[in-house]
Amino acid sequence: MLPTRPSADARKLIALRRSISKRSLTEPGPDKQTLDELLTVATRVPDHRRLAPWRFLVFEGDARDAFNQRAVEIQKQEDPAATETMLADTASYFTRSPVVVAVISSPDPTHKTPVWEQELSCGALCQNLLLAANASGWAACWLSEWIAFSPGINTLLGLTEHERIAAYIYLGTAKDTPLERMRPDPATKIQRWQA
Repeated sequence: MLPTRPSADARKLIALRRSISKRSLTEPGPDKQTLDELLTVATRVPDHRRLAPWRFLVFEGDARDAFNQRAVEIQKQEDPAATETMLADTASYFTRSPVVVAVISSPDPTHKTPVWEQELSCGALCQNLLLAANASGWAACWLSEWIAFSPGINTLLGLTEHERIAAYIYLGTAKDTPLERMRPDPATKIQRWQA
């Protein structure tokens, strides 16, 4: 292990990182071996006391449409005011890309490491997955939508009392080139503390 790995390419990748639109993903997506490698790379995150307070749930093939149909039923139960347009949108969620990875924050609330720290580790894992995918030639998009905050979806996916969805990462091939978006002026976000 080296203490640093200088790489102009890696720095440029991070400087130009941009999610693709959820409507700009298409086949193909990463195969099982490639996806497993991406998920392994993603786990190289700060993780105080090596708790690994996260896990993955992968949706591929027919499992994507099966999830969509169950999600529509849950949406009808949880939101009686859901319109036909909203239900139709839900019915297409996971078929917008070839692969969807649910990243589940799975902290141990009894551990001395604060839950907030454990959740930050999970957030770092999500970002690593986006970067690893992009560096490997795959387009990616981090979404949440209502399915990240639904008790019924949590039950469907087998989440425990202390778990929650951190992200749904959509992976595939880009069919469009993403446009740059407005970014904050770093000068308005940087302060230097003085005693």
